[in-house]
Parts: sequence; C-alpha cells; structure tokens
Amino acid sequence: MSARQAAPAGVTGRCAWAESSDAMRAYHDVEWGVPSHDDRHHFEMLTLEGAQAGLSWSTILNKRHRYREVFAGFDPAVVAGYGEDEIAALLEDPGIVRNRLKVRGTVTNAAALVAVVDEFGTFDAYLWAWVDGRPVDSRPATPAELPASTGLSDRLGKDLKRRGFTFVGTTITYSFLQSVGVVNDHLATCPFGDRAAR
Repeated sequence: MSARQAAPAGVTGRCAWAESSDAMRAYHDVEWGVPSHDDRHHFEMLTLEGAQAGLSWSTILNKRHRYREVFAGFDPAVVAGYGEDEIAALLEDPGIVRNRLKVRGTVTNAAALVAVVDEFGTFDAYLWAWVDGRPVDSRPATPAELPASTGLSDRLGKDLKRRGFTFVGTTITYSFLQSVGVVNDHLATCPFGDRAAR
C-alpha cells in the first residue's frame, strides 16, 4: 500500500462518502480503487468487508489496526491455523467486531485462501484472472449510478462460496472488488479516479 497522504478536506469533486472523517478521506484518497496485487491486502479487505456487514465502514476503519494485530498481519497461513482457543480470545476482544460467525468466517476464509494459493500460485492470480488483469473502470457520473453488485460480483461470489469462503455474497464481494481496485468506482468528477486506474 502507498505511503501517500490523503489530500485536505474539501477537495473539489472527491467522492462525497469520503468526506465524513480524516480516516475516510485517507482510505479513499490513498487506497480505495487502487489496484492491489498483495495477497495479505486481499485477505485483509475480504475480512474487513465481511466484518462491515450491518455496520458502517467508518466503524470498521476505526478497528482496522486491531484487526491487523489479532489476525497476524493478515497472514492467511497463520490465521488458517487458529483453533478454538484463539477464536475464544478473539470473541472477547473489544477491538474487533465480536460476532461469532464473522470471526469464525475469517478463519474459514484464511484456509480457503490458502487452498486458492495452492492451486493458482497466488490469490492475486486467481482474482485478477476474472478481469483479464485489467481493472474495470466504470467511473460513474453520479452516486446514484453506483451499483451494489454486478454480474462480475455475482460470478466471483458464487465461485468463492464454492471454494469454501464465507461472507462472500454479491454485495460484499462487490465492495471487496472496489476496495482492491479490481473495480474503479470513483466518480467521474473525483480527482483520485485517474490515479486509481493506473
């Protein structure tokens, strides 16, 4: 991930959802929609998008640091080995979302991701093959044009579920695709969209 800093508040044309806090601006300006090819980052975003279900993204961003700590820097090989003792400790940790299904789902997803790596060499190779290695650059004109899901997220979510992943419904999967830059949904007016598409 880039060490670049977020631009100041009130940048003309920035996607409006990002203006609610410094953390949201930083996430939007530096990371959201930027193509990622790092398997740990993929696992992190898959975990955080699943954790968000029913919650706000700002809530999850505020817990992100603790997630990194308790899930071994999002090393899927380590998390896949978590047993009942680790899960019990996680369910007592106020720094993360203490939902039993979400916590267990993270461990399940780690094991599923390791299996994908065994088959494809990297999760990155598996993921980007869905778009022939090129980001889907939609750049909608208005927020109303932003979809909650697409045919791509339908197909990928189903395949992930077939491979043993959880919390990969089409809406969560689409948010994941946006977060790792497989899809660039910065508004056409947003100055960060062109950078993300590179």
